[in-house]
Amino acid sequence: MSPQELADRVTDRSPRGIAATIARLVHAGDLLPGDRLPTVRELAAALGVSPATVGAAWQALATAGLVLSRGRAGTSVLPGPASRLPRRYRELARVPAACLDLGGGGPDAALLPDLRPALARVAARTRAARPPDYLDDPVVPELERLLRASWPFAAQRLTVVDGAVDALGRVLEQVVGFGDRVAVEDPGAPPLLDLLDHLGLERVAVPLDAHGPRPDALAHALRVGARAVLLQPRAHNPTGVSTTPARLRSLAAVLRRAAAPPWVVEDDHAGDVASSPATSLGALLPGRVVHVRSYSASHGPDLRIAAVGGPAAVLDALVARRLLGPGWTSRLLQRVLADLLADARAVAAVAHARDAYRARRESLATALARHGVAVPPGDGLHVWLRVRDEDAALARLEAAGVRVARGRAFLAEPPPRGGFVRVTTGVLPDADAERVAAALAAAVRA
Repeated sequence: MSPQELADRVTDRSPRGIAATIARLVHAGDLLPGDRLPTVRELAAALGVSPATVGAAWQALATAGLVLSRGRAGTSVLPGPASRLPRRYRELARVPAACLDLGGGGPDAALLPDLRPALARVAARTRAARPPDYLDDPVVPELERLLRASWPFAAQRLTVVDGAVDALGRVLEQVVGFGDRVAVEDPGAPPLLDLLDHLGLERVAVPLDAHGPRPDALAHALRVGARAVLLQPRAHNPTGVSTTPARLRSLAAVLRRAAAPPWVVEDDHAGDVASSPATSLGALLPGRVVHVRSYSASHGPDLRIAAVGGPAAVLDALVARRLLGPGWTSRLLQRVLADLLADARAVAAVAHARDAYRARRESLATALARHGVAVPPGDGLHVWLRVRDEDAALARLEAAGVRVARGRAFLAEPPPRGGFVRVTTGVLPDADAERVAAALAAAVRA
C-alpha cells in the first residue's frame, strides 16, 4: 500500500488515530504479515503531519505487537503467532469455526489418567528430599526400572527427554549431519518431516503397505546413501499400520546387507495406548537402533516425557549435550510418570483408553464400510483415507461441520494424483460416528 493510499484511510491524524487505522487494516487483512509500511517521513508527508506524530503511532503499534521496526530496513507488519509454527504444523493448526475437530491428532483429554493423586503422592515424598544436583543421573531410578522392564530390547542406556519430537531431534543431531540423506516412511508425521527440513536433511521416501515399510523401498534408500532410517513400528501416524514380525525380519535383512550400516531411529509415539504389542528392530540389530517411546498420548502431553533407549555411544553424547541446554527433564515430572506407571488405577485408566481408541477406530471403519469406503485394519488414534480431490474433500467436510487434517502435510513426496485426509478417531464421539462416516464418504468422492 502506497503512502498516499494509506493516508487516504486515516481520518484521525493524531498518533492514536494513525495507529488505530493501521490496526484495523491488519485485522481486516488489507495489510498482511510481512507487508512493509511506508517510512515515517513518507507517511508524514502524505498526511501533512510531523514525522514525530507518525513515529509515535509506529511506537504504539510496535508496543501492541502489530509491527516490527528494523531501523534502515523499515517497518513491517509483524506475523501473527501461527507463523511461528513450522510449515506442516500450520496445516494442522487451521481449525474452521463451528467444526467437530478431528484433525488435531492429540489424545482425548477425558481418557487421560487423573494426575492429581500422583501429584499429591509425589509432592509428599519429595517434600523432605534434598534438592536435585545438576549432575545427578538424568533418569530417576524408579522410572528407569519401569522403563527397562517394558523396553522391547536390552538397551545399553536409557534416558528421558521433553517429548518425542525433542527425542528424535536430539538423536538425529548425534547420528547424522547437515545434508545427509535420511530414509523416512511416506506418509509420515508432519512434525518429523518439518524437523528433517529444519536440520537440513534430505528425505528419501519409503512407502508402506499393510505389513509396514516396504523392504524394496528401504533397499533403494540405502543404495542412494541414507545414513539413518526413521520408522514408526506400531500404530503408524497417519495410516495406523503396525509393522509385522515377518516384515521386521525382512527389514533387518536389508539393513544388514547395507555397505555402510545406517542408524535406525524408532518412534513409538502411541506408546501404551497402542493395541499392538511393543516391537523393535533393536533385538535384531544390536547396537544400531535407538528406540523412542512417548507418554503424551497415554498419560498426558503436558508431562512432556519421552523415553529414549539405545547404544551408549549415542545416548551418552545426547545426555552430555543436554547438560549444556535444559540439563534434564524435570525429575518431579519423572516421578509423577513413574507413579502413574505403577498405580493400579492409572494403569486401568490407560487400558480403558486403549480399548476406547480401538473401538472408536473400528466404529468409524464399520460405518464407512456401510457407505462403500474401505478402511484397512490398523491401530492407534487415526484413519488415513485417499480422496479424489483434497481441496474439494476438505471443503465438503467443512460444510458438513467436520474438520480433518489435510493429507499433504504428511507426505514426503506428493501423490501422482488425488490426495488424502487424516481423521483422528481418538476424539470422535460415539454418537457422531455415523454422521462423520456419511460426510467422509461424500468427501472421498468429491
